[in-house]
Amino acid sequence: MTHSDATGRLLKRFLAELRDEDPVAVWAHGSLGGDDYQEGRSDLDLIAVLDGPVTAGTAWRLARLHARLRGEPLVGEPLVGKLHCSYLTPATAADAPGRRHLTWAHRRLLARPVTPVTRRELHTSGVVLLGAGPEGLVPPVTDRELARHIVRDQRDYWRRHVDRAADWTQDIWVDMGLVTFARATVTLEDGRLVTKREALDLLPGLGAPAEVVEDVRKRRYGSPPAVSGEWAARRGALTREFLGPAIDRLVAAHAGLARD
Repeated sequence: MTHSDATGRLLKRFLAELRDEDPVAVWAHGSLGGDDYQEGRSDLDLIAVLDGPVTAGTAWRLARLHARLRGEPLVGEPLVGKLHCSYLTPATAADAPGRRHLTWAHRRLLARPVTPVTRRELHTSGVVLLGAGPEGLVPPVTDRELARHIVRDQRDYWRRHVDRAADWTQDIWVDMGLVTFARATVTLEDGRLVTKREALDLLPGLGAPAEVVEDVRKRRYGSPPAVSGEWAARRGALTREFLGPAIDRLVAAHAGLARD
């Protein structure tokens, strides 16, 4: 995992603030763990395993912790806003992937599952920031469990959202919709998890509109282009025209997994 001093300072401050909660372990996954981290653009995806039960009091203290980070002048507001962390305990880390865990994301506390994709990332490319590694705390994910989750995610989440035209004028939907589809395709073909950079390289060969892929690439790795209302609408339409049939074909090819 490589990052700049600013990211390092934020992680160091976060770990120091978390000390009062007796963390057993803290891990990085996603771009932070997979050598595709782009400071100020990538999320900082973390998992913290706390020693005690996660109670209402714990939630209150964690909300205060993240509020203090926002007020820390050395780490910078843009980076703090991208720090996401799910809070587990040794007793809950081994629970079924559908269980929801207290999570700080998008500047608020939520209840979210730690998905099979995240669990696989922890075992293949996770980075230990503190304490023990995921082995022995988080059960490994079988290839079938991972594939089943991915097919259902494409069918039940992304395919349904393709029909919501208004969402697709936003950068985040275009970026994540395309990248997630390419990553899903690779994982279902050969079991690998690929980075966002690799996914972007693969998208034109999967039939994605080249001009939209280049738009996403510049936003993540180059100088983000100005997006006019006309281009946002056209870009969204192109993305939806590609993703709808592409997801349908992908799900149909793995229909047996979706029915498990």
